[in-house]
Amino acid sequence: MGTIPNVFCRKNRILLGELVKTDFKLRYQGSVLGYLWAVLKPLLMFAILYLVFSKILRFGDDIPHYPVYLLTGTVLWNFFTECTNQGIQAIVQRGDLLRKISFPKYIVVVSATATALINLAINLCVIIVFALANGVMPTWSWLLVPFSILELYTFSLGISFLLGAINVKYRDITSIWDVLIQALFYAVPIIYPLSMVLNAGSYGPFIAQVILLNPIAQVIQDVRHNLITDATITTWSLIENPLVCVVPILLVILVLVLAALFFRKRSRYFAEEV
Repeated sequence: MGTIPNVFCRKNRILLGELVKTDFKLRYQGSVLGYLWAVLKPLLMFAILYLVFSKILRFGDDIPHYPVYLLTGTVLWNFFTECTNQGIQAIVQRGDLLRKISFPKYIVVVSATATALINLAINLCVIIVFALANGVMPTWSWLLVPFSILELYTFSLGISFLLGAINVKYRDITSIWDVLIQALFYAVPIIYPLSMVLNAGSYGPFIAQVILLNPIAQVIQDVRHNLITDATITTWSLIENPLVCVVPILLVILVLVLAALFFRKRSRYFAEEV
């Protein structure tokens, strides 16, 4: 009897691996450039943002290695949006599989978000090449980057579990999330340096602190600090109270736990509703 859980775990791992490979292949199937879009898409977005905000509007003149700084923010933001968009739609898109096979439903969401992780790994290699070419010197702090990535992925997975479960019954969630994503883009310091907010009047420091309590902003700033330049403003350098500094991490844990419980409760009805 003791071997039964291990057998199921092995079957789940095999199923997860197959779904990840299938999702990744289907993502670029039929396109001329294929897997190159995993790199080209964030690079093209970076090129547009860099031309407009760095060359025309002159953002980031006070930040060392600003092109790499901007590229890093763009790649991490793309990862978050891709991860949540794919995760939210995962259950609905795999409805035929859910009706035919009995297996833990969370595997479908994890497989969809894992594809975004593969794309992120590819893009991180591009960032490192850009960083080295731009004169960024490797330091021990580069080893901390995977922990920040894990935090962002955990947050994205929590949102995917929560909204993905709701999306099975209310398909409007996908459209609503697209609108929220657009608004959230400007609430996170991706194209503009946080120093602009910090110096924007008497309320600037308070607004900058509120922005950094957002786990997405906190992770992006931490990765920039550890990977590119220590001139990056982070939660730990701006907020003096260490208890407040851990708020983004606590939010990530809270979102994942509540979302997982809600997803587990709703998962018994997925096969009937998709």
